[in-house]
This record gives sequence, C-alpha cells and structure tokens, in this order.
Amino acid sequence: ILMALLARNAQRIALMASSQRAATIHTTLSSHSQQPSSPSSYSRPLPPATSSPTGLPKAAEYVISKVDDLMNWARRGSIWPMTFGLACCAVEMMHTGAARYDLDRFGIIFRPSPRQSDCMIVAGTLTNKMAPALRKYVSSSSRFFPTPYGYISL
Repeated sequence: ILMALLARNAQRIALMASSQRAATIHTTLSSHSQQPSSPSSYSRPLPPATSSPTGLPKAAEYVISKVDDLMNWARRGSIWPMTFGLACCAVEMMHTGAARYDLDRFGIIFRPSPRQSDCMIVAGTLTNKMAPALRKYVSSSSRFFPTPYGYISL
C-alpha cells in the first residue's frame, strides 16, 4: 500500500512540475518578445461622452435613475404583513403573493414572524373556539410587535 501511495504522489508531483514549467515558459516567451519601443504620440483628450456604456443617452439614464429613486422611496413606506390564515380566505391571501397579483412588486413582503412585520392580516373566519388562541398569541407576542402595529381582518 505504501508503494502505491508513493507512486501516485510521484506522478502528481511530476504533473505539477511540468505544468509549472509550461507556465514559466509561456510568461518568459511573452516578456522577451521584441517590440518596438517608440514613444507614444500625444493626443488630445476625448470630449465628454454623450452616451453611457449601456448605449442609452445620458438624459435617459438620468430619468431612469430618478424613477428608480422614486420607486425606492415608495417601497420604503410599504407594509410587511404577517399572515394568520384561518379558513379559505388564507388561500386567497396566498394568491395575492403569486404571479397574477404579485404584491412583491409594490414592496409588500409577507413575513413569518411579528418581529419582522408591520401588521397582522387575519384571513378567514375567527370562530369562538379560535378567538382565545389568537388573543393569547397577540398578548404573548405583543412585546415583539413594532409600534404602531396594525391588524387587518378579512
């Protein structure tokens, strides 16, 4: 077993040495090539560009950047709801996050915990049996809710 390991390692070392030799030959050949060493001629600086690397005019780029700033400002005030699904309305609440309605594009992002959310959406029928459990959940986790915190019932 020892001889097999030594033979395999010797092959690896030989391969590594040959690849390093090839790399040094490549770099030395390119550095020793004869290129004429004439001074470069002085040229005037180019005028300021009227278009960007993307191919759009600078005015269009300015408008796009201002629209982006406006969209970011609008998203800054968007709500992050926490859903509490109780019945069939919870399925419809899930549809609002899907491709057809896509609330994400408006900055409304569903969050899984009250620490990360701005409001709670109770989707569905709140029955007499479920009301104490919801009341207990809200009272026990109210210390994690940011203030002000809103509740929406569907």
